[in-house]
Amino acid sequence: MAKLKSNKRNNASSASSPYAKAQATTNNVFKFSKDFGQHILKNPGVAQAIVDKAYLKPSDTGTGEVNYLVPIFSAADLSATRSYKSNITFLVLEVGPGTGNLTARILEKAKKVIAVELDPRMAAEVTKRFQTTALRNNLQILLGDVIKTELPPFDVCISNTPYQISSPLVFKLLSLPNPPRISVLMFQREFALRLTARPGDSLYCRLSVNAQFWAKITHIMKVGKNNFKPPPKVESSVVRIEPKMGSERPSVSWDEWDGMLRICFVRRSRTMRASWLGSKEILSMVERNYRVFCAMNNIALDDSVIGEEEEDEMEVDGGADEWNGIEEGDEMDDDTPAFFKEEAEKTARENGGKTKSKKKKTRVAELVREKIRKVLEDVTELADKRAGKCDENDFLRLLAAFNDEGIHFA
Repeated sequence: MAKLKSNKRNNASSASSPYAKAQATTNNVFKFSKDFGQHILKNPGVAQAIVDKAYLKPSDTGTGEVNYLVPIFSAADLSATRSYKSNITFLVLEVGPGTGNLTARILEKAKKVIAVELDPRMAAEVTKRFQTTALRNNLQILLGDVIKTELPPFDVCISNTPYQISSPLVFKLLSLPNPPRISVLMFQREFALRLTARPGDSLYCRLSVNAQFWAKITHIMKVGKNNFKPPPKVESSVVRIEPKMGSERPSVSWDEWDGMLRICFVRRSRTMRASWLGSKEILSMVERNYRVFCAMNNIALDDSVIGEEEEDEMEVDGGADEWNGIEEGDEMDDDTPAFFKEEAEKTARENGGKTKSKKKKTRVAELVREKIRKVLEDVTELADKRAGKCDENDFLRLLAAFNDEGIHFA
């Protein structure tokens, strides 16, 4: 039988038709942004496992009054907003809903989902996905940066977290006055391992101490890169964070605790003596804090000059290289205080990484230095111990001893 001749003209016309273009657009709605860390979770089994590990209860409720602008997504204007104020039931906060694959699983169990999305395109996409379903009234989209947004009350946080906000998100959740009872979060695997690292581990850092001091951290499961679209360059893990509540919650100032740890972990492999007494920047900062404390408590200080420090050269630390093999553009959880980084950049430009120091030596400065030495050597006996090997009790003793000497970090 003779073969039918194909109509090339018709085929070409069909390929270039508006319908074909529309179909292509549907298959590729928009290009995912690496700046926003957009790796969409496409495996429904993983999405279901994440929601299951959050232990959502249909009977759970949480109420709170909100008063902020909520974006209204429409075909005409994606930037329109309306004022919203009401007592409403909140339950789950989702960070970065993307196209809504994880959101759909959460909505099956949650009474209310608040999804915070930075990308307006994604926010419009997830809104469109549910606007014709019965679940549309259970979903609210907040357009903005979750780190900078004032969040309404919520009970549970679930997130396929963009890598670059991993550390800020954890710290924000833990420092909330009323933290969520459970957070189930997906992170880059190495970051997740830092959350659960113990003293002496290679990944043990300020993040490890803070997270485990304020919450119980559990590694739930590993997630391969092929479960995402587009696939990231690194593997991921899901962790569950359960903040300590009630009598278990430490009665310690978050700012005091974290401020002290920042100094301890400037270089976690250094001894405490070197970290505290070997840096003039830290000594100056502690001296300023001590002066503020004395001023607030009407304590007189002898600020007389007792000499002048000799001009010398001092190495300035630019940042702890605690995060290796990270994907470009992803979260680098550098524990170095900002003033160290600024000083390092300045001195690197001017003196090749070295700076000269010459200042008047006062009795207050000597007093502060002696107080630090006393705490490290006499009271806690931690002077020769390294931060990477100290546990929670060591840091608690250190903070209590500093506070007893009038040295604070908030």
